[in-house]
This record gives sequence, C-alpha cells and structure tokens, in this order.
Amino acid sequence: MTGVPPRVRFSPAPTGFLHVGGARTALFNWLYARHHGGTFILRIEDTDPALSRHELIDGIERTLRWLGVDWDEGPYRQSERAGHYREAAARLHETGHAYYCSCTREEVQARTKDHPSAGYDGFCRDRGLTEGVLRFRTPHDGQTVVRDLIRGDVTFENADLEDFVILRTDGSSVFLLANAVDDLDMAVSHVIRGEDLLASTPKALLIRQALTDSEPPVFAHLPLIVNEKRQKLSKRRDDVAVEEYRERGYLPEAMRNYLALLGWAPSDDREIVPIDEMVAEFDIDDVKPSAAFFDVQKLQAVNAEYIRALPVATFVRESLPWLETDPPWPPENFQLAVFEAVAPFVQERVKTLSEVPALVDFFFLDEPVVDEVAWDKVMVRSPAAAGLLEEALALYGGVHWETGELHRVTAALADRHGLKLAKAQGPIRVAVTGRSVGPPLFESLHVLGRERTLERLVRAKDRLSSSS
Repeated sequence: MTGVPPRVRFSPAPTGFLHVGGARTALFNWLYARHHGGTFILRIEDTDPALSRHELIDGIERTLRWLGVDWDEGPYRQSERAGHYREAAARLHETGHAYYCSCTREEVQARTKDHPSAGYDGFCRDRGLTEGVLRFRTPHDGQTVVRDLIRGDVTFENADLEDFVILRTDGSSVFLLANAVDDLDMAVSHVIRGEDLLASTPKALLIRQALTDSEPPVFAHLPLIVNEKRQKLSKRRDDVAVEEYRERGYLPEAMRNYLALLGWAPSDDREIVPIDEMVAEFDIDDVKPSAAFFDVQKLQAVNAEYIRALPVATFVRESLPWLETDPPWPPENFQLAVFEAVAPFVQERVKTLSEVPALVDFFFLDEPVVDEVAWDKVMVRSPAAAGLLEEALALYGGVHWETGELHRVTAALADRHGLKLAKAQGPIRVAVTGRSVGPPLFESLHVLGRERTLERLVRAKDRLSSSS
C-alpha cells in the first residue's frame, strides 16, 4: 500500500453522545487522512437495533462537525448493510469456516465449569446443524499477527481464540463480521482505533482471511485515555461527553487541539497547535503507546489561550449564547453595547465561555448579587471600609467620569488611608459588583455610569452601617 493514499474510517456505535476517546480516534483518523491526502470515511456501527435511532446518530454527526472533523464518504450505516453480512456469513458457512451452534450459555457454562476462562468449547463444531447462532471456526494451530504502527507486531496464538459468534439466531450480524466485511468492501487501508479493541483484532483478521486473500489493513491501536487516578475514562464516573464540554463554553478549536495532544505531540512539544500545522506534522507513527491523561485543567488552559486569541468581535459573538439563553438577569436588561465595551477585559479573564455571565452580571442586574464571603472579608472585617465608601461617594460625585480620572482619585484616596490601591478599591468593588474579583474596576465603573455606581455605594454604606 506504499504510495497509495490511505483510506481510514471512524466507526462509532451511536450511544447518544460522542465520548472524548471516540472524538480523539475520529480526529487522529482525520489528521492521518488529511496529512497523506487520503480518504476519511464515517461509518455508524448500529447493527444493534436499539442503537438505530436517528437522534443518536445526529448527535455524533453534529459533534464531529462542531470539532471541524468532516468526512469524505458516508455516513454509512451498518443497519442498512445487513444483506452484505448475511451473504458473507453464508460464504463462510459454505466454505467450512463457520458452523451453526445451538448451545445455550448455561450449557456452555456447565461443560466448562472447571475451565471457565476457556470460552466456548467447540461442542457443535462437527454436529452439522442448520440453525442457531453462526460461529466462526478458528484454527487450532498457527498464529495471527497484527501489524500495528504504534505497538509493532502483536502476535496472537490461534489456539487461544474461541470459536466466536458472527451471526445471531435472528440472522443479524455481530460487529466483528460487520467490521471485517465493511473494511473489505470499503477498501480501508488503515484501521486507527482504541487500544481496548486490540484483543478483537485477530478475530477480524481471521474472518477477512477466510473471505479474501487481499492484503489486510494496517492497524494503529491508540493508547487509552485515563483520569487523574490512571483509570480508564468511564461514562459513569468521568466527564467524557464532548457535547457537555461544548455546553460549558469550550471552543471547538481548543478541544480539537487538546485531543490531538492525547498521545501525540508536535516536533517541538508546543501545546498550541493550529489545525493547518497539525495536518502538516501529524503522523500515526509518532503516537506514543502509553496511556494519555485527560487533564481538565490543562484543557481549560488551552481553551483560555484560544479565547484570548479571538478577535474581540468574535469573542462577543461566541459569548452571546451564554448571555442570551437563560441569563441571571431580566432579558430586557441586557445591552449589547455595554458588553462590547467590557468584552476585551472579560476575554482576558475567562477560561470558558460559560464563565462570562458571572463576570458581567452586575451590569445588567438592578442590584448586584453579593458574595457574602467577600462582603464579610472586605467590608465587615475591614475597619477602613466605611470611610473608604464615604469618601468614594464624595469623590465620584464630582469627578469627570472617565477611567483615568476614576483611577487617579481612587489612588489618592488610598494614599490618604495609607493603603495600597488594590486594598483601597476592595470595598468599592464589592459594593458595585458584589464580588471581590472581576473585570478592571475603573473600566467597569466607567461603563456602569455615575448614577448606578453612586446608588450601589450608598446601599453598601447603609448596609454596613446597619450591621455594625
């Protein structure tokens, strides 16, 4: 296959959302195809009727498009190719590579109770049955070698492989047969998938060898993705749905960039890698076999880098869904011009877009939501707080309402109290915004306006007086 553009496929089972591991697999297939000028095929493994639901498949396609992973062929659905699998199964039966089996699970367990790890015992191999499940007749001797670009040649003893089911009693195919037939029919040259599927690979190769003498695909089994405890990511235990990260305000470029770093790195080990550079540098031979740690904090850091790199107008546009959908303020209070004015400062401070509303809510609420911890620390426990609020009210009432002037008079106020500016502006910030952290104070005061600023200072001063 040297010199021939590769044909790769991503073949997920539709489970309602795309797992970060599946997204990484799709991305690596896509990068490999794009780097080598090949073809990326999308194939849906929905041989299980319970998974043949449009909304589940739509979720996969929608998430792939969001990530920027487009496909050249498909999506093919295995549920629509059942005839191909039945035809292949019939050929395997006719050539003696498969046989029917009527054994129940309980019967097999009873016969193998002394060797439960042996799997199916071949009881029906030579009974000549014409119905039941169809099992593949694995050879008792020899070896099956998986040529793997990441792990080298992996050898399996055929004697260790049980006679596995390829067709259910209702005539539907299991995924092993469907995968082997599809890869053959679609001329897939490279199978790039998760390490957890390596154990099933010799079975797929044996099926293929029984059907054709054509050259098998080259495999690349990607390393597992693990959590901070070095456990394989679990749908039940870990946050693994790509769609959930989208809903939390991660950018597709950042998610794609981070997924690419789970097992691969560019030549200079930099962390921010634009997609065109990824395509230029990526090759499956460079993927490391060791497990990759899915570090949410690192993902946040990468996302923050991408947010800061956005043009401000783009940041505003990307933030709007979080500002306009179920906001913490009356919807009619939102003013786009106000957000545009403070967007450059907010953009420098958020790691995800979902954090944006909490940083700007005080602009659009009639009264700020007060963080009681910040109030207690900055107001109640500070003997200078009352005096600072009183003097700020007097100063802000007559100052020219401009960022530089607000900064100047507040710095002078801090000097008179023998405080650093950061310490002196603390009570003012909590009074006006409700919190001790947020966008730059003087820019915020300028945008909020004199009247609303003074109103909030008065309310905070009165509350502080009544509690002392």
